[in-house]
Amino acid sequence: MKSEVIKLIEGRDDVTLTTYVLDDSSEMAQGTPRPAVLICPGGAYLCCSDREGEPIAMAFLRMGYDAFVLRYSIAYDGTKDFWDTDFKTLEINPAKQHPQPMREIGLAFKCINEHAKEWLVDPKKIAICGFSAGGHNCVMYATHWSKPVITDYVGVDKEVLRPAACIVGYPITDYIAMKEDAKKDPVAYEFFGVSNRLVLGEDWDNEETLLDMSPARIVDSDVPPTFIWSTSKDELVPVIQSTLYASALAKAGIPFEIHIFQDGGHGMALCDQSTSCKAAFDVQTNRDAKIWIDLAAVWLEKYFAMYR
Repeated sequence: MKSEVIKLIEGRDDVTLTTYVLDDSSEMAQGTPRPAVLICPGGAYLCCSDREGEPIAMAFLRMGYDAFVLRYSIAYDGTKDFWDTDFKTLEINPAKQHPQPMREIGLAFKCINEHAKEWLVDPKKIAICGFSAGGHNCVMYATHWSKPVITDYVGVDKEVLRPAACIVGYPITDYIAMKEDAKKDPVAYEFFGVSNRLVLGEDWDNEETLLDMSPARIVDSDVPPTFIWSTSKDELVPVIQSTLYASALAKAGIPFEIHIFQDGGHGMALCDQSTSCKAAFDVQTNRDAKIWIDLAAVWLEKYFAMYR
């Protein structure tokens, strides 16, 4: 396996693409380019969760896909331990604000395309996969990849940037609805506001700004087939965030599949001990929900079967 960390922006160490490229084999691929999955971990745009990075890549590797983990622009500046950082006092960094995170998915697509022959990756079969804020970043990209905000920034033909499929877990898809739901819980609203100030600026609660961050309201025919999963008991990102996006896909005639599991909290990743921390083991593991990765595998084969 070829694994390396590639810096995507000159002069910045924080925006990177980690490669997990399977070696060719005379017993398996035999020179056939493999499909790939580009993974965006969650973390409220404050961090990129390790739990939703490499372990997810390993799961897709097992299925025969090459995998890539994108660490996109986040608020955490690394000057202190993450858990000791007071995000309320962090200065806003315009270089990390919207629309930069979704543009960096475009940079990742460009990088993968440039190395497609070397890595034996099929550039027409690259899926994006994200969780929570990473899921939001993916659906933002899914609704904007063909628009000047990304194409002009990356500077390549838009076909290079086309995602073939999108897989999202417990994503935020509608910031306007999210704001209204968060108001019901002062703690949630404060957390939402802290994250949004760093991503969107001091006027983060402006309706026009929130609309621009609400892909469920701007789905069009360029959006790729989409797989969505979440849990009905998610207390941080309400399940309606998933159903709103599914409804928008249905109205636009975009193929999609959605799975809502009854139990389980937020940030479950693979829903088993491989992605659970000791302090939240009971919340992050769930026997029923952990089948999402197998369901996604079956769904993805409709678009990504290697030999046809």
